[in-house]
Amino acid sequence: MAKMQAVTISTPVNGDVIQLKAVKDPVFSAGMMGLGFGVQPSDGQIVAPVSGKVTMVAETKHALGFATPDNNLEVLVHLGIDTVELKGKPFELKVGVGDEVKAGDLIATMDMDMIKAANKQDTVILAVTNSSDKLESLDIHEGTATAGTAVATGRLNANTFNAKRQGRLPKEGKYDELATEIIKNVGGVDNISSLIHCITRLRFYLKDESKANDEVIANLKGVIDVAKAAGQYQVIIGPAVTDVYDAVIKQIGPELSNDAETAKAVAETTAAANRPTTVWGKIKWGFSSLIGVITGSMMPVIGLLAASGILKGVLALLTTFKLVSPTDSTYVIINAMGDSVFYFLPIFVGFTAGKKLGADPVIMGIIGGVLTYPALVTMASGKAISSILGMSVNATFFGLPVHMASYTYSIFPMIAGAWLASKLEPWLKRVIPTVLRMIFVPLFEVIIVSGVIILFLGPIITMLSTGLANGIVWIYNLSPSISGLLIGGFYQVLVIFGLHWAVVPIVANDIASTGHSYLNAIISATMVAQGGAVMAIALKSKLANIKELAWPATISAFSGVTEPAMYGINLKYGRAFVTASIGAAVGGFLTGLMRVNMWGFTGSLIGFTSFVNPKGMDFSFWGFWIASVATVIVSFTLTWLFGFKDEDVNAVKTAPKKRHLGETA
Repeated sequence: MAKMQAVTISTPVNGDVIQLKAVKDPVFSAGMMGLGFGVQPSDGQIVAPVSGKVTMVAETKHALGFATPDNNLEVLVHLGIDTVELKGKPFELKVGVGDEVKAGDLIATMDMDMIKAANKQDTVILAVTNSSDKLESLDIHEGTATAGTAVATGRLNANTFNAKRQGRLPKEGKYDELATEIIKNVGGVDNISSLIHCITRLRFYLKDESKANDEVIANLKGVIDVAKAAGQYQVIIGPAVTDVYDAVIKQIGPELSNDAETAKAVAETTAAANRPTTVWGKIKWGFSSLIGVITGSMMPVIGLLAASGILKGVLALLTTFKLVSPTDSTYVIINAMGDSVFYFLPIFVGFTAGKKLGADPVIMGIIGGVLTYPALVTMASGKAISSILGMSVNATFFGLPVHMASYTYSIFPMIAGAWLASKLEPWLKRVIPTVLRMIFVPLFEVIIVSGVIILFLGPIITMLSTGLANGIVWIYNLSPSISGLLIGGFYQVLVIFGLHWAVVPIVANDIASTGHSYLNAIISATMVAQGGAVMAIALKSKLANIKELAWPATISAFSGVTEPAMYGINLKYGRAFVTASIGAAVGGFLTGLMRVNMWGFTGSLIGFTSFVNPKGMDFSFWGFWIASVATVIVSFTLTWLFGFKDEDVNAVKTAPKKRHLGETA
């Protein structure tokens, strides 16, 4: 085995070298910015810790970044703790971005007295920000050291060492210049309240959006566009958003990252200012806000849902062609891979909805774990003790009769729970003494929110969905074609709010008792429609970030899993969900009109064999294809013409594009 190459890093200032974990900054001490060390300085002369190029200089002069030429280490020197608030006054820089330096060269001076007078700490921190990719380890030599003396020895990992030997080191720090330009043109660090990001966008909460130069930002190489929505100034980056985010945070300071309280306050203030006053306007605003919360809570797991949907489709094909039997352990293992994200969805949605709504995401994840706890899942499917308002009573709580619903695969109860927690948590922090908060806030929050969902919200949803299910059966018995039209048009709306689960037992009972289900055939058409709509968007859009979401969502929808298509694209952009629902209504109408029957659970295009009558192929198979093709044509065409355009990605389009999107690559 080849010996790993060692690298050395010098202390950037005279003083006492300490371990990174001893630095009094939680972001650095926890290693979030990478391996490194701290120095308690004895003077304010700052020198280069490595030889290389200056890749970043913070606008407030409190941080500088370097890249080494031989192994591409990214080294950050951070002058003081929370000194970004001093707006550069204690610092004088001797270098700029692009300058070449040698280890030991004077790069800056800092006024330690001014820092201390501002009640800030003057600890100088060094972090190798790409150490997770580059270094196996970094050994620190503690104690008093002179500036420019090697105090840290690191070992390059195997991949970096081999890449170096082969002359193909990746380019590091390439987003620092873009980050500098973005910061400057959003109004500078002083104009930034906080920064978060999603899978394609930097989401700034700015103090004054009018200070941002929209046109300049939108035309930066590496930026797709600019949008303003939900109190956020959004810079659309695409797949490299995480790298650009890290580069921005490196310059503005980690204290401005994921500041949930500030972000929430800014968002609420902006939203309140823009809230409509008319009745219809309030209804539209409320519905739009609800959809925003739902899609925002689902966005972080959309990729997982799409991947799982595709895997479930592959499994359906394997069983269809008798390559795997449902009783085989192979089937069970693959099914677990594809189904786990859906089964434990309340945990993931609890976490993401908590972040979205300002509740503690970890506590909400635990509440999701309560709802998917195996014993409660078993209880939900257990024998009924009695019934109330048409709901089975299958549990008791201190002697009180309780309807225990099944929460696997569900999202709406967790979003409602996160909203409740966001209101409950601040109140608990006000009434519980500080010394007791760490234990009792999560204790009461888990008990109260879980209890409200299990004892009240779950039964309410069950009662509503049971009523809807009975109405669906009544309409179907009255007229299959009319029921197909209505079910097709509105079934995916039921999915959004978790009200569709009362329909599933009807389908299961139909197949168990008669071996087939006319109702499931109509539901299948709604999946095809979502796929047809998102496929139109995938082909029509010129935005790379939309295509990256739309194509997997298309495959997933045609594999019978519509959540990625709905939450990731169609529902998010409004009209696309409407055009998809119209296509589903047409498909459902044709399915009911032709009395298409279905002999299995798996629907959408992947489930075509479910429409083969075991007693011999009949018209249901051909009716399925006629209805499916018509559904795809209608949903695709309507979405292409009326359901989506790239401008929809920006709630308010503020900067005209002056270059081809390919230039952002």
